[in-house]
Amino acid sequence: MKKMSPTAQILLRFALGVGFILPVLDRIGFLGAPDSANVSWGNWANFVAYTNTLMPYLPAKMASFFGLIATIGEALFGVLLIIGYKIRFAAYGSFVLTLIFAMSMLLFTGYRSPFNYSVFVVSFASLLLAVLEPEVKPKN
Repeated sequence: MKKMSPTAQILLRFALGVGFILPVLDRIGFLGAPDSANVSWGNWANFVAYTNTLMPYLPAKMASFFGLIATIGEALFGVLLIIGYKIRFAAYGSFVLTLIFAMSMLLFTGYRSPFNYSVFVVSFASLLLAVLEPEVKPKN
């Protein structure tokens, strides 16, 4: 198991990182126009509308602001995880961010949404990555 741990950590970091970067690219229209294949939002306005459904207790402008904060966090955590810098920080940050997202989905879009999109799995995988011992390189 110990021999597989560094490889598993790298694969987990990469999967989580790409999983954060792709939605950010989708929100800014980089992956295609709205209603294109494999595009969830296609533009910022569609993403903001979705964000407002996850935070109906906030005014639309404030929900949009938190959507921007979440997007910045996703981009930051995604890049950090992919390049392998500040892994523990990025993993704890992505754990908190996705746990908040999962709970909002659970409360405001129905109990199946966070499970259909495996948001709890992503959240707890991030937590697992955060608590794993970092790869120790042998001294030469």
